[in-house]
Amino acid sequence: MSHRLRAAVKHARIRQHVNNLLDPDQLTRRVHRARKRSESGFTLIELLIVIVILGVLSGIVVFAVSGIQDRGNAAACKTDKKTVQVAVEAYYAKKGVYPDAGPAGWLQLTVGADQMLREQPVGDGYTITLAAGGVVTAAGACT
Repeated sequence: MSHRLRAAVKHARIRQHVNNLLDPDQLTRRVHRARKRSESGFTLIELLIVIVILGVLSGIVVFAVSGIQDRGNAAACKTDKKTVQVAVEAYYAKKGVYPDAGPAGWLQLTVGADQMLREQPVGDGYTITLAAGGVVTAAGACT
């Protein structure tokens, strides 16, 4: 067999193979065969195990986030308390007396020309109070 004849036969075989690959009936049969081989799904036990693992992981995340939030509230409380203490001392430096205790003291610190604070600090889980003699106390998340 000559070299040209071998090349022609090889070319004809390749063309036939390509035509078989592109044949719609052959493609459909291949897809169905592939589906039958890969139809093994997950069992109910496997799915339940995955759900339990996801539940445990979500529980861990919830507790970790709540701990972070508690530390954030404590830091905000301490910061607000320190801000009020500085405002009370600034009021004393300017006026020569400490602000009154209770709501009247908050008004003296937050209203008027001698305003030392924009507003009374309000936080989630804590309260800051003014007592006589310029004493600032915090209850709740700060303690």
